[in-house]
Amino acid sequence: MVTGVAGFLGRHVARHFAANGWRVAGFDVLAPENVRLPDVDYRQLQLSAAALAGILDELGPQVCIHCAGCASVGSSMDDPGADFSGNTVLVFELLEALRRHAPGCRFVLLSSAAVYGDPASLPVTENHGVRPLSPYGYHKRQAELLCEEFAQIYSLATVAVRIFSAYGPGLRRQVVWDICKKVLETGQLNLRGTGQESRDFIHAADIARGLQLVAEKAPGEGEVYNLASGREVTIAEAAQLLLAALGSNTKASFDGRPTPGNPLRWCADISKIASLGFVPAISFEQGITEVSGWAKSEIVGR
Repeated sequence: MVTGVAGFLGRHVARHFAANGWRVAGFDVLAPENVRLPDVDYRQLQLSAAALAGILDELGPQVCIHCAGCASVGSSMDDPGADFSGNTVLVFELLEALRRHAPGCRFVLLSSAAVYGDPASLPVTENHGVRPLSPYGYHKRQAELLCEEFAQIYSLATVAVRIFSAYGPGLRRQVVWDICKKVLETGQLNLRGTGQESRDFIHAADIARGLQLVAEKAPGEGEVYNLASGREVTIAEAAQLLLAALGSNTKASFDGRPTPGNPLRWCADISKIASLGFVPAISFEQGITEVSGWAKSEIVGR
């Protein structure tokens, strides 16, 4: 089962599992004609414990990858109630439905590096303290605690995966897309911050591979894993690589103002997930080449 299957990561995850021999059922709120996933048993559904009961009895799933939920730090700052409902309450609904109707199903939560806030040291390990800077980060942490609760009290196999800066074809938000869009539409590039803020970028295909390893090999005792490349890249460096890939001669400028709720620097220690066999396969340079080509086709090729 893949929840949020019509979203950016949901699509990559569903396609990856299907290509690797899994029978995949996907859930989202979009009408079927707007979800082109031929290898997925797609169900249009508003997720809730009541709605899932019959489907879980029918499918008897082995794994649930939870990709649904809110995914905007900025929106969580403006409307924390909606973010809490989408990122915490929904996880409880799913876990409770699994506990009652599919107790043998392994549950994998897509959490976020936002739970760390601004780490005291890099690379950040899973044992680092959590100090979220946004409602989004707090709600993801609360969802992790729910996974731990259901694992420890009800023996439901659960794992939380803290994903760092995801990118790839199909993602129409966040910094990589924002850079492509600004350059291709205006020929100029002005960004928030100083440019020395950093991220640990991970391609969606590597995320899907990591999630399969976790689903198949992790103990499932409510533990957490970082999922990232293990490489720190400044926003200035990312902008320079993207400008080159887009064939633009413009230079990036920065307004010096940090974005509320966002950390200054990120880089993950990925040794824990590496112990399951994970090795990133797509370098940032390779991924940027792919994304810039896709962005050109989306923005210029219309």
